[in-house]
Amino acid sequence: MIHVFATIQLQAGARETFLEEFRRIVPQVRAETGCLEYGAAVDMVTDISSQDPVREQVVVIIEKWTDVAALKAHLAAPHMLEYRVHIKDMVSQVKLRILEPVV
Repeated sequence: MIHVFATIQLQAGARETFLEEFRRIVPQVRAETGCLEYGAAVDMVTDISSQDPVREQVVVIIEKWTDVAALKAHLAAPHMLEYRVHIKDMVSQVKLRILEPVV
């Protein structure tokens, strides 16, 4: 199993529109072979002192896949290619962090 954190930096004011597009593709992604988890999260305001400042224009996609091959297939899936066209003007930067569990 692998974990993926995709940090999406959005253009100012684009978060809600981006999340609408994201929600549209979630069922298709979750139906992909090898997808174990797929969802979005945004920074939460808390009073915990060690928390980084809230990032209003960032969405983090939290994913779990059976393996790198499943992730690669996901990245090349037709619905993902179409999705990228729909969101391209909303996104200013994407960073992927791909992790493997340790025991």
